[in-house]
Amino acid sequence: MRDFSAIELDEYLEGNQPLLLDVREQWEWNKCHFKDATLLPMGQIMANIDTLDKSQEIVIICHHGIRSMQVARYFDSIGFENVINLRGGIDAWAKQVDSSMELY
Repeated sequence: MRDFSAIELDEYLEGNQPLLLDVREQWEWNKCHFKDATLLPMGQIMANIDTLDKSQEIVIICHHGIRSMQVARYFDSIGFENVINLRGGIDAWAKQVDSSMELY
């Protein structure tokens, strides 16, 4: 598992197209989200784990990076090969990369 800051992820996304997996709740997603992200709330991960490709590169996103770190560690423990946690979450992204994104 890798752990990227918002700035590192912004640079990384210039040449890569990982799955952006947002593990926040629907109400959080409604406030702001990455344009090409997929919403899969943390509480629904277990029920939907078989829909994810363990070999695909996945960036896991949440509000502040705590839930995403938990999910990233879990994915790493069950054999996902290419997991990236967004350290600081979408809050850090909004503050450091995309100021048009709503803070909450």
